[in-house]
Amino acid sequence: MVQTISLLGSTGSIGRQTLDVCREQGIRVAALTARSSLDLLEEQARAFRPRLVAVTDLEPALELARRLAGLDIEVAYGLDGLRRAASLPESEAVVTAVVGMAALWPTMAAIEAGKRVAFANKETLVCAGELVMEAARRYGAEIVPVDSEHSAIFQCLRGGRGREEIKRLILTCSGGPFFGLSREEVAGKTKADALRHPNWSMGEKITIDCATLMNKGLEFIEAMRLFRVTPDQVDVVIHRQSIVHSMVEFRDGAILAQMGTPDMRLPIRYALTYPDRMQSELPGLDLLTCPPLTFAPPDLEAFPCLKMAMECARTGGTSCAVLNGANEAAVELFRQERISLGQIPELVARALDAIPSLSHPAMEDILEADRKARECVERAVS
Repeated sequence: MVQTISLLGSTGSIGRQTLDVCREQGIRVAALTARSSLDLLEEQARAFRPRLVAVTDLEPALELARRLAGLDIEVAYGLDGLRRAASLPESEAVVTAVVGMAALWPTMAAIEAGKRVAFANKETLVCAGELVMEAARRYGAEIVPVDSEHSAIFQCLRGGRGREEIKRLILTCSGGPFFGLSREEVAGKTKADALRHPNWSMGEKITIDCATLMNKGLEFIEAMRLFRVTPDQVDVVIHRQSIVHSMVEFRDGAILAQMGTPDMRLPIRYALTYPDRMQSELPGLDLLTCPPLTFAPPDLEAFPCLKMAMECARTGGTSCAVLNGANEAAVELFRQERISLGQIPELVARALDAIPSLSHPAMEDILEADRKARECVERAVS
């Protein structure tokens, strides 16, 4: 169990729940970072008294420094501030709860400092997974997943002896709010419709990704990177109840599953206390009252984002960065209500068609692919 952490993205859903776990387990928080939400960040800083708080821009940093004057808390800003938060000597672990590619550089800083990285940011591994995992091996950093599905696989793999025993990883998917609808029916849904996830309470971006099943597509790629398996060894099944968080089938035919209530504090706690399991204040799963467990194949025609992600997993190279960058840009446009939900997969497909995939990319190639993908989406709607 770690004693001190840095938390990147403290004001978001995962960040707030991480702080719940820190309170419960008595874990010290040495650094907090956020993009905005100054009022909440100030409240968190006063409650946890970190050594460092970092925000994205100078102006909010100056305002926060004024508010926290006299509390012996350093306030930093920009990429340098994020990197410092991720590499503080006293922090044994860094929780990356930042959404999107913004987490890439602080994540690399944490890895280069040899930290345990509790990954709640899938975009970094989707776009630069091979480089990130190679850096983790080089610097001796420990990668522990926080996403419920990958945490489930991580836990199930403790029942095996090595990668050679894995037959396949089975990612479960709730199906989102539009399960059972056709592509045409999904395309006409509103932002309010997309934000009504049936089981989980999350931030807007990830909730919209769940509605299009792009979130599961990104998790497909992330699982391949994290556990060093081929795309043919990863499957997705629809499991509406979100009780079985994912499964591992071993070569002898045995399947291990991790089950629990749909509460992100469970995988967050495990990432911070691993290899131990600490007492939780939360109620456990009651098998006598939980609903019947069902499983079904995903509809790749109704949800083309998942299909495109699976194809990019097989293509590799910079295609995954294009997929992610185009999706981030399109989801932001949808959040602003400038495009319809149905245009998200159309814009992602346009970017994938327009931008050639480069094999064996360096970091600058990945960043350039991300930039081009965002520009392609913006041009298409301007």
